[in-house]
Amino acid sequence: MPAFLRQVIERRGDARTIVLAKHDSFPALSAYDPAYAALKHEKIERLLEKQETDPTAELEHARRTMMAFGATEEVPYDSSGRIIVPPMMRRKGQIDDLALFVGVGETFQIWNPKLFLADKNVPEDMKDIARFRLEERGQ
Repeated sequence: MPAFLRQVIERRGDARTIVLAKHDSFPALSAYDPAYAALKHEKIERLLEKQETDPTAELEHARRTMMAFGATEEVPYDSSGRIIVPPMMRRKGQIDDLALFVGVGETFQIWNPKLFLADKNVPEDMKDIARFRLEERGQ
């Protein structure tokens, strides 16, 4: 985990853990500190309030909360910021031998670099950065 991400996580709490979940929109993992889970819950509740006239809102809310809180794993990180992505999360994120960490505000994403480069929704400038990082590693 890059140092700047580790510093953000450690400012929010004392736990030396992060939460991993399948990203909602991308073939990647979403990662955040445990304190962010409360913020995420509040956001999901506000969304339900906005959609209360929609007859499918309750079912969609149940689905969102199930994925947001039931399909996650907390993993520790060491003093240098290294984490071991558990096998199920590796499978959900399609992570092979390399992982690309991308900061996205309050959370960060963990990608298989090949999927990142192939995704049409990823901006080309971000892909250039990923290509550079892969070249640095001799990939």
